Amino acid sequence: MKKTGLFFGSFNPIHIGHLILANYILENSDMDELWFVVSPQNPFKEKKSLLKDHNRLDMVQLAVKDYPRMRASNVEFSLPQPSYTIDTLTYLHEKYPDCSFSLIMGEDNLVSLTKWKNYETLIKNHHIIVYPRVFDPEKKDSPYVQHENISLIKAPVIELSATEIRSMIKTGKNVRPMLPPEVFDYLDGSSFYK
Repeated sequence: MKKTGLFFGSFNPIHIGHLILANYILENSDMDELWFVVSPQNPFKEKKSLLKDHNRLDMVQLAVKDYPRMRASNVEFSLPQPSYTIDTLTYLHEKYPDCSFSLIMGEDNLVSLTKWKNYETLIKNHHIIVYPRVFDPEKKDSPYVQHENISLIKAPVIELSATEIRSMIKTGKNVRPMLPPEVFDYLDGSSFYK
């Protein structure tokens, strides 16, 4: 079985923080590969500030092209929206029976996991890798931290957000150091996020 990590996100846009985290997980776990699953619509987020699906997928493909163990996935583009992780995992298990999938999520998502569709099934049937995030310490308690299917990793905490990057682009600030060079070139000269 190929061990595959699934890193879900809007990637609006993908930035170096995403790549640093993905690389850290690949280098410090038994994962064979990691897929960036570009979500057309997160049920907890508004769609209005989202670039078109194919533009975000293009940027992820550009960002990972030199990383042989990373790939961009558009699997959710053909599934009903909004995208629910449990439905995507069910579909992936059927389509790729030779893969063992692990879910990669931030600590903030673990805390809100009880709001997810069929979260009990998700935890029971899937390995979940949780990376640290900076967020309100009042909300840090999750009853699932000790669950056998949940692994907390000590990945570097990257305080970089796509929201902040979009805001900087809109106000004409330089975001070159925050983006993979190919993604910066893709956005530079376009009207995206302006």
